[in-house]
Amino acid sequence: MPDLKPLEIGVMFWAGRDPLETIREVKGLGVRCGQLGIPGDLDLDGAAEAWKQALAAEDFTLVTVFAAYKGEDYADIPTVQRTVGFIPPATRQEREERTYAVSDFAAAVGVPGIATHIGFVPEDRSNPDYVAVRDMVRRVCDHAAKHGQTFALETGQEPARVLLRFFDDVGRDNLRINFDPANMILYGTGDPIEALGVLAPHIVSVHCKDGDWPPKDVPGALGTEKPLGQGSVGIPRFIAKLKEIGYQGALNIEREVPDQAQRLADIRAAVELLRSLV
Repeated sequence: MPDLKPLEIGVMFWAGRDPLETIREVKGLGVRCGQLGIPGDLDLDGAAEAWKQALAAEDFTLVTVFAAYKGEDYADIPTVQRTVGFIPPATRQEREERTYAVSDFAAAVGVPGIATHIGFVPEDRSNPDYVAVRDMVRRVCDHAAKHGQTFALETGQEPARVLLRFFDDVGRDNLRINFDPANMILYGTGDPIEALGVLAPHIVSVHCKDGDWPPKDVPGALGTEKPLGQGSVGIPRFIAKLKEIGYQGALNIEREVPDQAQRLADIRAAVELLRSLV
């Protein structure tokens, strides 16, 4: 695997097709590393060896494996609250077991960290969902630690101060943050540059994604994702702040649009933008 430079540009992409074909497509965007998302319905039995061989053949580095779950829906904020991550009680046990499976897959492939959206963390620490999810995160951290892995929570669904307090409560050294500046805007939870400074000690990886704030006249609506550099994040400020806090990891471009040709074109443009800033 290649030795990555500080602030190496990478791409967030998803499993589901042939591993070798997928990695070659991503490499064609001009990057040598990235983050692999695992859909909730993807069969992981026997998958690790194929991915390990493909990564070695293409000299490509995975820095994180992301877990997603069956039944998640990001249509709007109320739907996210009902369906995403560890918060919904009905799917908690199934998703805990799935997270262990993703951790085991990442270990077999040789990836040092896993990550996920755990959902909206309640602000009230006595809330039964808060307590249950806190304990679940502790168990996932302990499982990941057996593989020498970090477990990163994605930002966006709660203010930085709430996430920071949750970290203190969980109390696990391998709990980390995958910082997504656009999510702070899309969910309307705070200025991402300010949050980056608050959460800096816990950040292990980042997404380079852009977006605009939710419309004020539509309760519960999410903001709108934009091509990198065309939203409200302020990507030059974001990169400057990453340098200021001493972040040395990869810059993983995430672009989520249904049109694959548009997605690839936007990622190529994002690679060029980040090269000009780094």
